[in-house]
Amino acid sequence: MRINDEIRIREVRVTDANGEQLGVMLTKDALKLAEDKHLDLVEVAPKARPPVCRIMDFGKYRYEQQKREKEVRKKQKIITIKEVKLRPNIEQHDFEVKLKNAQRFIEEGNKVKVTIMFRGRELSHPELGSEILTKLAKALEEFVTVERNAKLEGKNMTMILSPKAQKAQKTKKNTATSTTTKGGVSSAQNQDAPSNS
Repeated sequence: MRINDEIRIREVRVTDANGEQLGVMLTKDALKLAEDKHLDLVEVAPKARPPVCRIMDFGKYRYEQQKREKEVRKKQKIITIKEVKLRPNIEQHDFEVKLKNAQRFIEEGNKVKVTIMFRGRELSHPELGSEILTKLAKALEEFVTVERNAKLEGKNMTMILSPKAQKAQKTKKNTATSTTTKGGVSSAQNQDAPSNS
Protein backbone atom coordinates (compact mmCIF):
# COMPACT_ATOMS: atom_id res chain seq x y z
CA MET A 1 0.00 0.00 0.00
CA ARG A 2 1.28 3.45 -0.93
CA ILE A 3 0.71 6.17 1.62
CA ASN A 4 1.01 9.98 1.69
CA ASP A 5 3.92 11.27 -0.48
CA GLU A 6 4.35 7.83 -2.11
CA ILE A 7 1.11 8.48 -4.04
CA ARG A 8 2.40 10.22 -7.18
CA ILE A 9 -0.68 10.20 -9.40
CA ARG A 10 -2.30 13.61 -10.11
CA GLU A 11 -5.93 12.87 -9.09
CA VAL A 12 -7.51 10.42 -6.68
CA ARG A 13 -10.99 9.46 -5.51
CA VAL A 14 -11.12 10.02 -1.76
CA THR A 15 -13.14 8.41 1.03
CA ASP A 16 -12.95 9.37 4.68
CA ALA A 17 -12.25 7.07 7.66
CA ASN A 18 -15.95 6.10 7.80
CA GLY A 19 -16.05 5.12 4.12
CA GLU A 20 -18.01 8.19 2.99
CA GLN A 21 -17.23 9.46 -0.52
CA LEU A 22 -15.49 12.85 -0.65
CA GLY A 23 -15.21 12.78 -4.46
CA VAL A 24 -12.35 13.10 -6.98
CA MET A 25 -9.71 15.68 -6.12
CA LEU A 26 -6.09 16.59 -6.74
CA THR A 27 -3.73 14.36 -4.75
CA LYS A 28 -2.09 17.40 -3.12
CA ASP A 29 -5.52 18.57 -1.88
CA ALA A 30 -6.30 15.09 -0.53
CA LEU A 31 -2.94 15.07 1.27
CA LYS A 32 -3.69 18.46 2.79
CA LEU A 33 -7.09 17.21 3.96
CA ALA A 34 -5.47 14.18 5.62
CA GLU A 35 -2.79 16.33 7.27
CA ASP A 36 -5.42 18.71 8.68
CA LYS A 37 -7.07 15.72 10.39
CA HIS A 38 -3.68 14.36 11.58
CA LEU A 39 -4.30 11.21 9.51
CA ASP A 40 -2.72 9.48 6.47
CA LEU A 41 -3.80 9.28 2.87
CA VAL A 42 -3.71 5.58 1.94
CA GLU A 43 -4.15 4.14 -1.56
CA VAL A 44 -6.65 1.28 -1.16
CA ALA A 45 -7.60 0.59 -4.80
CA PRO A 46 -4.60 1.44 -7.04
CA LYS A 47 -6.12 -0.17 -10.18
CA ALA A 48 -9.29 1.94 -10.14
CA ARG A 49 -9.45 4.98 -12.43
CA PRO A 50 -8.75 7.29 -10.70
CA PRO A 51 -7.18 5.31 -7.81
CA VAL A 52 -9.18 5.24 -4.59
CA CYS A 53 -7.53 6.61 -1.45
CA ARG A 54 -8.82 6.60 2.10
CA ILE A 55 -8.05 9.05 4.85
CA MET A 56 -7.20 6.93 7.92
CA ASP A 57 -4.78 6.30 10.77
CA PHE A 58 -2.39 3.99 8.92
CA GLY A 59 -0.45 3.00 12.05
CA LYS A 60 -3.65 1.85 13.77
CA TYR A 61 -4.80 0.07 10.59
CA ARG A 62 -1.49 -1.87 10.33
CA TYR A 63 -1.63 -2.78 14.02
CA GLU A 64 -5.18 -4.17 13.72
CA GLN A 65 -4.28 -6.05 10.52
CA GLN A 66 -1.26 -7.69 12.20
CA LYS A 67 -3.44 -8.57 15.19
CA ARG A 68 -5.99 -10.27 12.90
CA GLU A 69 -3.23 -12.19 11.08
CA LYS A 70 -1.85 -13.36 14.43
CA GLU A 71 -5.31 -14.62 15.47
CA VAL A 72 -5.69 -16.51 12.17
CA ARG A 73 -2.27 -18.15 12.66
CA LYS A 74 -3.27 -19.17 16.20
CA LYS A 75 -6.40 -20.90 14.93
CA GLN A 76 -4.59 -22.77 12.16
CA LYS A 77 -3.93 -26.39 13.08
CA ILE A 78 -0.51 -27.58 11.98
CA ILE A 79 -0.79 -31.17 10.79
CA THR A 80 2.30 -33.26 11.36
CA ILE A 81 3.02 -36.84 10.31
CA LYS A 82 3.66 -39.17 13.25
CA GLU A 83 5.19 -42.59 12.68
CA VAL A 84 4.27 -45.95 14.18
CA LYS A 85 6.74 -48.80 13.51
CA LEU A 86 5.82 -52.48 13.61
CA ARG A 87 7.43 -55.83 12.74
CA PRO A 88 5.78 -58.44 10.48
CA ASN A 89 5.75 -61.01 13.34
CA ILE A 90 4.48 -58.60 16.03
CA GLU A 91 2.75 -60.06 19.09
CA GLN A 92 -0.94 -59.20 19.68
CA HIS A 93 -0.19 -57.19 22.86
CA ASP A 94 2.47 -55.10 21.09
CA PHE A 95 0.09 -54.59 18.16
CA GLU A 96 -2.56 -53.22 20.51
CA VAL A 97 -0.05 -50.80 22.08
CA LYS A 98 0.93 -49.53 18.61
CA LEU A 99 -2.76 -49.30 17.66
CA LYS A 100 -3.47 -47.11 20.72
CA ASN A 101 -0.53 -44.85 19.83
CA ALA A 102 -1.81 -44.46 16.27
CA GLN A 103 -5.32 -43.69 17.54
CA ARG A 104 -3.95 -41.05 19.93
CA PHE A 105 -2.02 -39.37 17.09
CA ILE A 106 -5.15 -39.39 14.91
CA GLU A 107 -7.30 -37.91 17.70
CA GLU A 108 -4.74 -35.09 18.05
CA GLY A 109 -5.40 -34.31 14.37
CA ASN A 110 -2.13 -35.69 12.98
CA LYS A 111 -1.53 -38.00 10.03
CA VAL A 112 0.04 -41.35 10.83
CA LYS A 113 2.68 -43.13 8.79
CA VAL A 114 2.58 -46.83 9.66
CA THR A 115 5.82 -48.66 8.85
CA ILE A 116 6.43 -52.41 8.79
CA MET A 117 10.17 -53.12 9.12
CA PHE A 118 11.39 -56.31 7.46
CA ARG A 119 14.65 -58.08 8.30
CA GLY A 120 16.50 -60.70 6.27
CA ARG A 121 14.23 -63.52 5.06
CA GLU A 122 11.08 -61.70 6.23
CA LEU A 123 11.25 -59.78 2.95
CA SER A 124 10.26 -62.93 1.09
CA HIS A 125 6.82 -62.69 2.78
CA PRO A 126 5.62 -59.10 2.19
CA GLU A 127 2.01 -60.32 2.48
CA LEU A 128 2.52 -60.61 6.28
CA GLY A 129 3.26 -56.90 6.48
CA SER A 130 0.34 -56.10 4.21
CA GLU A 131 -2.00 -58.13 6.46
CA ILE A 132 -0.88 -56.19 9.57
CA LEU A 133 -1.37 -52.83 7.85
CA THR A 134 -4.84 -53.90 6.66
CA LYS A 135 -5.70 -55.09 10.19
CA LEU A 136 -4.59 -51.76 11.71
CA ALA A 137 -6.47 -49.67 9.12
CA LYS A 138 -9.58 -51.82 9.72
CA ALA A 139 -9.34 -51.28 13.49
CA LEU A 140 -9.16 -47.49 12.96
CA GLU A 141 -11.59 -47.23 10.02
CA GLU A 142 -14.09 -45.27 12.14
CA PHE A 143 -11.51 -42.51 12.66
CA VAL A 144 -9.29 -42.56 9.55
CA THR A 145 -9.13 -42.65 5.80
CA VAL A 146 -6.26 -44.40 4.05
CA GLU A 147 -4.40 -41.59 2.29
CA ARG A 148 -1.76 -43.90 0.80
CA ASN A 149 -2.15 -47.66 0.55
CA ALA A 150 0.52 -50.11 1.70
CA LYS A 151 3.65 -49.79 -0.43
CA LEU A 152 6.95 -51.68 -0.18
CA GLU A 153 9.97 -49.35 -0.23
CA GLY A 154 13.27 -51.15 0.23
CA LYS A 155 13.08 -53.07 3.51
CA ASN A 156 10.03 -51.17 4.76
CA MET A 157 6.35 -51.27 3.88
CA THR A 158 4.49 -48.03 4.60
CA MET A 159 0.92 -46.78 4.68
CA ILE A 160 -0.35 -43.26 5.51
CA LEU A 161 -3.58 -42.65 7.45
CA SER A 162 -5.40 -39.31 7.74
CA PRO A 163 -7.98 -38.34 10.36
CA LYS A 164 -11.58 -38.13 9.18
CA ALA A 165 -12.53 -34.44 9.28
CA GLN A 166 -15.80 -34.66 11.23
CA LYS A 167 -15.00 -37.66 13.39
CA ALA A 168 -13.43 -35.66 16.23
CA GLN A 169 -16.53 -33.47 16.54
CA LYS A 170 -18.86 -36.51 16.55
CA THR A 171 -16.80 -38.21 19.25
CA LYS A 172 -17.06 -35.11 21.47
CA LYS A 173 -20.84 -34.93 20.89
CA ASN A 174 -21.28 -38.62 21.74
CA THR A 175 -19.35 -38.34 25.01
CA ALA A 176 -21.33 -35.23 25.95
CA THR A 177 -24.74 -36.86 25.31
CA SER A 178 -24.17 -40.39 26.61
CA THR A 179 -24.03 -39.84 30.38
CA THR A 180 -25.66 -42.92 31.97
CA THR A 181 -28.13 -42.59 34.86
CA LYS A 182 -28.60 -45.12 37.69
CA GLY A 183 -31.42 -46.80 35.81
CA GLY A 184 -29.03 -47.66 32.99
CA VAL A 185 -30.69 -45.29 30.50
CA SER A 186 -28.67 -42.38 29.10
CA SER A 187 -29.70 -38.91 30.27
CA ALA A 188 -29.96 -37.79 26.62
CA GLN A 189 -32.57 -40.54 26.01
CA ASN A 190 -34.49 -39.52 29.15
CA GLN A 191 -34.79 -35.95 27.90
CA ASP A 192 -35.97 -37.04 24.45
CA ALA A 193 -38.44 -39.69 25.64
CA PRO A 194 -42.10 -38.61 25.28
CA SER A 195 -43.94 -38.30 28.61
CA ASN A 196 -46.91 -40.61 29.16
CA SER A 197 -48.71 -38.19 31.50
